[in-house]
Amino acid sequence: MNVAPRGGLGRRGFLRVAAAAAVGTVAGTVAACEPAVQLGGSGQAASPGTAASPGSSRGPAPERLLAGDPDWRIHRTGPDEAIEGYCDRASVLPGEAFGLHVSTTGDRFRVTAYRMGWYGGALARRVWRSAWARGRDQGRGKGATGDTRIVRAGWRRSMTVPTEGWPEGVYLLRLDSERGHQRYVPLVVRSASGDGRTVLVHATPTWQAYNRWGGYSLYYGEDGRYESRSLAVSFDRPYDRTGMEKFLIHERPVVALAERLGLPLAYTTHGDLEDGHDVLSGASAVIFLGHDEYWTPGVRRTVADARDAGVNLAFLGANTCYRRVRLEDDGRTVVCYKTAVDLDPLVRRRPSLATTDFRAAPKADPESSLVGVYYDGYPVDAPFVVHEPGHWIFAGTGARRGDAFPHLVGVEYDRVNTGVPTPRPLQILAHSPVTCVGRPSFADAAYYTAPGGAGVFASGTMRWAETLMAGTRDLPRAHGIGARTRAFVTTATTNLLKGFAAGPAGERLPAPDDNVRSTYRR
Repeated sequence: MNVAPRGGLGRRGFLRVAAAAAVGTVAGTVAACEPAVQLGGSGQAASPGTAASPGSSRGPAPERLLAGDPDWRIHRTGPDEAIEGYCDRASVLPGEAFGLHVSTTGDRFRVTAYRMGWYGGALARRVWRSAWARGRDQGRGKGATGDTRIVRAGWRRSMTVPTEGWPEGVYLLRLDSERGHQRYVPLVVRSASGDGRTVLVHATPTWQAYNRWGGYSLYYGEDGRYESRSLAVSFDRPYDRTGMEKFLIHERPVVALAERLGLPLAYTTHGDLEDGHDVLSGASAVIFLGHDEYWTPGVRRTVADARDAGVNLAFLGANTCYRRVRLEDDGRTVVCYKTAVDLDPLVRRRPSLATTDFRAAPKADPESSLVGVYYDGYPVDAPFVVHEPGHWIFAGTGARRGDAFPHLVGVEYDRVNTGVPTPRPLQILAHSPVTCVGRPSFADAAYYTAPGGAGVFASGTMRWAETLMAGTRDLPRAHGIGARTRAFVTTATTNLLKGFAAGPAGERLPAPDDNVRSTYRR
């Protein structure tokens, strides 16, 4: 996100996918799958850890068929200082322990680990619970320090948490104080390999960039001004609000749908990709779940290499791969100077690592060469207008050319811009008129295939992922998005996930038919 909207950008274009044959191929695949489902239901569940559909003669039930626990939700947060915490690692392998740092005004607290997924609509399963532990008020940190105005909590470790028996996946650790106050702490139990699986990438640097715990984020200082913002932010502090808003809104709906579909899944984070963990090698697809703005150059190279090796990519948000960052202090610090890049110590010594927008000097490398679309502005609220209804991603939606789905485009959006590096041929699948701070433009959803056979889809709107749960119990006020739009996005995302899970899309589905010139009339 930008603090101030950007000015007008050049015209864009995308390639066209030959639709008729694709619809038959993928529609047949989707028809054989479980029907599209509304996410966010109440989901009655059996006791934690028991199978929802017994099949003992065949061994343990798959994780996704175990009974969930609808009590995972937070009911009462209380004051900010009531109970908060953070992990000393953003991810661990199954069986690895991690440290949990907790501050609470209560005398005692306990921790419950919930694995997020589908679980018959319960959306989470309890896999572990601690005994009651002694509480300690550890204060509010030392405030912003140093030239980067970084904030760290600096709390003592409260407990060491084992993960033996925890399946791979994304977890919310719910902290409960003796007084009934609750907060979430996120953790990813990562996959060592994604071979033959769909890899879900959790945008941990973006989570932290927006986190204002202690009064500072990469956007604002304690006085609310952009100029006093942090230039580096630390994972050694809690998240503000519920503790996990970016995950809950922009990522959890895709996790729930992917698990509901029974796809072979792997889980990882940006930090793991930066550390060189080879989880993308041999993967069928890599899914960037929603708001995924902050990338390191190393992660971008890794993802581009995977695409070139035939791994499908999906970007289910907007403003993706926009900010260039560094991870320092063993991955615990996210550095991004943005418009103050001249102050970055590496701006002259290693300009390719200078932390500003990827499209900006000193080493401009616009995100469009990977994503296919180019970030165009903020804020907007507009209908998503279908441009190519015959594309296989839209199979079974019933959409026609020109059909509009209200409020689906927002609050940030992307479009095709052939004035910057853009893969060709590209097909524009949706072409939605928008007005951004008085400036007319378009938001584009797009699809291209890479020479290695990978298919690449970009939704072009920040609201794609959250629409999967819009209007349900868990996202009841999602911008006014209604059931019709939710059903459209659910079906399209189901097609996308199923189609990409089958391997390189460029080898099985029709090649893109470039419609950039005809769409933009130039």
